[in-house]
Amino acid sequence: MYGRRSSSRYFRPVTAFAAAAALATALAGCSGTQPGGDSSGDGSDRPSGHGAAASTTPTAPAADGQTSAPILAPGAPGEEASTIAPEDVPTGDPWNHTDVAFVQMMIPHHAQALEMSRLAREHAASARVKTLAARIEGAQGPEILAMAAWLQAKGMEVPKAAEDPSAYDHGAHGHQEMAGMLTADQMAALAAARGRTFDRLFLEGMIGHHEGALAMAESVVVGGSDAQAIEMANDVIASQSAEIAIMREMLAER
Repeated sequence: MYGRRSSSRYFRPVTAFAAAAALATALAGCSGTQPGGDSSGDGSDRPSGHGAAASTTPTAPAADGQTSAPILAPGAPGEEASTIAPEDVPTGDPWNHTDVAFVQMMIPHHAQALEMSRLAREHAASARVKTLAARIEGAQGPEILAMAAWLQAKGMEVPKAAEDPSAYDHGAHGHQEMAGMLTADQMAALAAARGRTFDRLFLEGMIGHHEGALAMAESVVVGGSDAQAIEMANDVIASQSAEIAIMREMLAER
């Protein structure tokens, strides 16, 4: 099930990405259990132990004793608005399993990108590769902090970059898998490389890494519910799509 904070395992707020190695999870998959022990089993419920599904607002009686008038609900872009009864208006925090899966997986995913980018400081030959690596560090470090804060606000555990990222992969539980991660052998080869060889391995590896992040982000844009999680996913799509184009151009020039 999703990792949950408890009195015995409370994750303190992260204050800088230098503490990213202390980010952490006890993830064991997804659970459809609602507070109180109910489980719908349809995948639409909220993560276990973190609040019931969105509640509804009771119908308010009108002055004449009748129920209040329907409420106008805006449609999606390009669609017309519709009306819903007051008792059908959802309230509360609309985050779902897809939101949590994306944020929990993206923290170790970003952590690996930062590890790759740090290697570029000393190992890269190209000034452009070093500049790109610094750009990735500057973007993804703060994103890790925002994601950690989002999970903490929801009562969910924050993944530790120091642990095996595969332990946080929600792909086995019906979600988009943690895609694009370099293997231990690939990371070892990158760490051992120098100069132009490093530049090539870095660009090839980071392109695949970014493409995996895009797949993960697109899944939450389609299936997520939380506005902040979707905003984070859109930021990943915008920034990493641009960086993929830059890296492909750099590879073509080699």
